Amino acid sequence: MKPTLLILAAGMGSRYGSLKQMDGIGPNKEAILDYSVFDAIRGGFGKVVFVIRHSFAEEFKKMFNTERFGGKIEVDFAYQELDYLPEGFEVPAGREKPWGTNHAVQMAAEVIDTPFAVINADDFYGAEAFATMGAYLAALDGAVGKYCMVGYLLKNTLSDFGSVSRGVCSVGADGNLTDMVERTHIEKDGDSALYKDDNGELKPIDVNTIVSMNMFGFTPDYFTESIDIFKDFLKERGTELKSEFFIPLVVNQLTNSGKATLKVLSSDAAWFGVTYQEDRPMVVAKLEALIAAGKYPAKLW
Repeated sequence: MKPTLLILAAGMGSRYGSLKQMDGIGPNKEAILDYSVFDAIRGGFGKVVFVIRHSFAEEFKKMFNTERFGGKIEVDFAYQELDYLPEGFEVPAGREKPWGTNHAVQMAAEVIDTPFAVINADDFYGAEAFATMGAYLAALDGAVGKYCMVGYLLKNTLSDFGSVSRGVCSVGADGNLTDMVERTHIEKDGDSALYKDDNGELKPIDVNTIVSMNMFGFTPDYFTESIDIFKDFLKERGTELKSEFFIPLVVNQLTNSGKATLKVLSSDAAWFGVTYQEDRPMVVAKLEALIAAGKYPAKLW
């Protein structure tokens, strides 16, 4: 059975200023996620699921559908909304911020029954990353708790125009993840980088650190495991107006408890993305260079 690609596309693009997941930046108005789907098809994926919001669902589904992708991959949708919580929990008064990336992942539980990869809609991961991920997931053959991620060097993932959020990883001698810390503020400092710690203080971080760009691979048991962790999270932090339930939180808990292992896959793929509107010209230029080099056709579909 072919693996599934889960694309997190429910973000509202507050720092970008628009719905960046739908922004046509390719020569024929292709969005970044078009390139991800194209690479996923080449990497052996058989289905793509988009996590979106009802507020822009009609526009999104009109643009990204089976017909757009030439019928080469099955397409489905799931929805992330603030009030989509386990029974017995409510959204606290005044909360507007979404519940985070792992909440978005959980929304797809009803439409995914194969090993699956998770990516952000606005990040370009590269063909090699999808080939590596697809091969790993396709070989799992019913395994449980055998997760993976594609790691990138921090220096290749920073923006010139503001801070970024990254999962900072520690990797053991066996290639498995030992710890991952979500740093919500990492900024360039010349050829170096700084991160903001839990006390709000800026501290140096090695630019050669391996970070997660939210390209994870999971087996379907991840859905069951993470909902239980989410309930505990809501009991502890559910009344906070800006708390977020990130994927690294769940991954750490499952790997530390021995319920799962997470292999950090190496890839020669080059990452880039559009965190800020000012990043857009750089992304356009990089796509043009890849097309000129024959890595992608000028017209994807």
